[in-house]
Amino acid sequence: MSSNNNFFDNVEKNTKVNKEDIFKLAASVQNSNLKDEQVLRQLVQQVGVLAGRTVTKEKEDQIVKAIMNNNLPTDLNALGNMFKK
Repeated sequence: MSSNNNFFDNVEKNTKVNKEDIFKLAASVQNSNLKDEQVLRQLVQQVGVLAGRTVTKEKEDQIVKAIMNNNLPTDLNALGNMFKK
């Protein structure tokens, strides 16, 4: 479990997102239908709020489309970059 804690501590340090908020978000989507566009849009907005980023309608559309088409980045840095662009 220590390596998991180190991982989340590093995420928290690098993103300024509280690891408890990450756990709450993960728990909230655990039983969600990620093929439901409305659910995905809510999730994208929640992640934007946690990260302190404004997600434009265009960016939201792009992220939702990528998720629905199973065209997701394979690592956290690439996923983070989707929100930065």
